[in-house]
Amino acid sequence: MDASIAAAHLHEVALPDRVGERAASRLMELRSLFGDDLMRVESELAKAAADGLTPATDSARHLLSAGGKRVRPLCVMLAAACFRKNAGSVVAELATVAELVHLATLLHDDVVDDADLRRGAVTARRVWGNAVSVLAGDLLLTHALERTAAVAPGPTMSELLRTLRSLVDGEVIQLRGRAKAEASESVYFAIVEGKTASLFSWAARAGARAGGASETHVTALGEFGRNVGIAFQLVDDALDYQGDPSNTGKLLLGDLREGKFTLPLLVAISARPELARLVEQARDGSESAATDLLDAVVRARGSEQARARAALHTTAALDALATLPPSTARDLLAALATELTTRAS
Repeated sequence: MDASIAAAHLHEVALPDRVGERAASRLMELRSLFGDDLMRVESELAKAAADGLTPATDSARHLLSAGGKRVRPLCVMLAAACFRKNAGSVVAELATVAELVHLATLLHDDVVDDADLRRGAVTARRVWGNAVSVLAGDLLLTHALERTAAVAPGPTMSELLRTLRSLVDGEVIQLRGRAKAEASESVYFAIVEGKTASLFSWAARAGARAGGASETHVTALGEFGRNVGIAFQLVDDALDYQGDPSNTGKLLLGDLREGKFTLPLLVAISARPELARLVEQARDGSESAATDLLDAVVRARGSEQARARAALHTTAALDALATLPPSTARDLLAALATELTTRAS
């Protein structure tokens, strides 16, 4: 997507299919341009996952072997490339850190959620147990902190510590909300801000700062990352009700069975408040309750409304990007943001 196309979509609510097609094409270009850097990140991730004691390293490598989109490392690299053409070793390290933190949260989340599948594979906790999975996540977090302290001990390190706090706070809010069966959009978005948007924002800010950006542009890219993170999570939550498990790598209605009040479900409950009582039944294994809730979400077009909200946040992300100087990297960031909103997995 070139700069003029990106600008044309700054004030659209919906992103047409043709935009998604253009974005997918540009993402192929992105992966080609950053192929060597992505390979370096994969190599560093493998080193980090193997650097420790078994069985924690076995658990970490199990998750790593399942693959992933590596969206957060791409945010770091593209943010830096907006200001510096060639990514240096600091940028590669910070890209690795962004994914290490993400992987650590996945290991922890699977324990909290009693999850059986992750990216189409059995979760590490099912193979090695909850305690090992938690320790494997802790191991990856220590590597992330050590690497950041070595290459960016100033503001980027301080912001990473605040981001880790946000990740924990988001998880606590989610647990508290599930215990109280709290069907609230404000609670939902507080969780999304803490658990997802905060790390995307850090990745974009860290990359921009490593690329030599001004603080004004660092702030703009942080806002870009925050909105991309919110959009990413909204689409993820929509896919829980309408996705294809063979593409998404997780079972349909997984969030519902864990008792999570995501936006598609909240839309349905807003139309029919009495549905809230069925969530606990679905969490306890009632298939009829899960089926009734799925039907209600479909009737209320909950997933479509979540995608529409995601499109609004993508628009906000593109608005933030528009304040940066024109560049290929900026256009590719716009393509990345658009692809994440239109994706089917």
